[in-house]
Amino acid sequence: MKLSELLCGGKLSLSFEVFPPKTDSAFDSVKHATEEIAKLRPSFMSVTYGAGGGTSRYTLDIARNIKERYGVPTLAHLTCVSSTKETVKEKIEQIKAAGIENIMALRGDLTPELEASDRSKWDYRHAIDLIHDIKESGADFCIGAACYPEIHPESTDQAEDIKYLKEKVDAGCSFLTTQMFFDNNLLYNFLYKIREKGITVPVIPGVMPITNANQVERAIRLSGSFMPQRFKSLVDKFGTSPDAMKQAGIAYATDQIIDLFANGITNVHVYSMNKPDVAAKILGNLSDIIGK
Repeated sequence: MKLSELLCGGKLSLSFEVFPPKTDSAFDSVKHATEEIAKLRPSFMSVTYGAGGGTSRYTLDIARNIKERYGVPTLAHLTCVSSTKETVKEKIEQIKAAGIENIMALRGDLTPELEASDRSKWDYRHAIDLIHDIKESGADFCIGAACYPEIHPESTDQAEDIKYLKEKVDAGCSFLTTQMFFDNNLLYNFLYKIREKGITVPVIPGVMPITNANQVERAIRLSGSFMPQRFKSLVDKFGTSPDAMKQAGIAYATDQIIDLFANGITNVHVYSMNKPDVAAKILGNLSDIIGK
């Protein structure tokens, strides 16, 4: 199923994100974790690609297994940073052959090695370049792209951010998924601004349950997320107790999702980090709200 069809249904739903293993030895355990999440029957599952494409060879295996064995619609991430045109063309053909209809088109994170490399020699410098190639491949994919409710770490300001976002949508994106955020008001303000600029495709808010205090620093580093005082107080109070922090983090994420649903958002994407128990608890907290 194409996500563009699912997202226009109007029914409240949750989707979950998983990531492929970094090594062959970890494949079975990661596959099991993703299957446990698939058993929860989310609206769809996305499978990441890995920084610099380092785990890309497993993305399709995981996505295909979820789709074929559990009938859960899948969204395969595809990043282009450091890739050649030939590699990307091959990946697109592989995704098509697997019967996967949805691609999340991303530039990808810059590893220290990529940061130091000569970007002028890259075939792809931005996600929009990848979007153009997916469209020109002739395959009928539903294409998604990322967006930042606050600001992309490499952007000058939000106005510049939204300008480039509009270009990605005009190039062929059918939906957008946000980077994690911890204050819903930032999302509502962002949605107002992009709608004002003519970006009308569905936007899926991305929520990350912070289940241990060490995730906070990484979340800030990856997305530059603003941490509201209410969240900081939660970490200060429960951060030294793993069980309490996990429960509090799930409760905070659940509260975010309930507020989003109450304010007209119908689809929320959870960065579940291959944790079936976290996904199950959030879904359980919302069972009567979304009818699960």
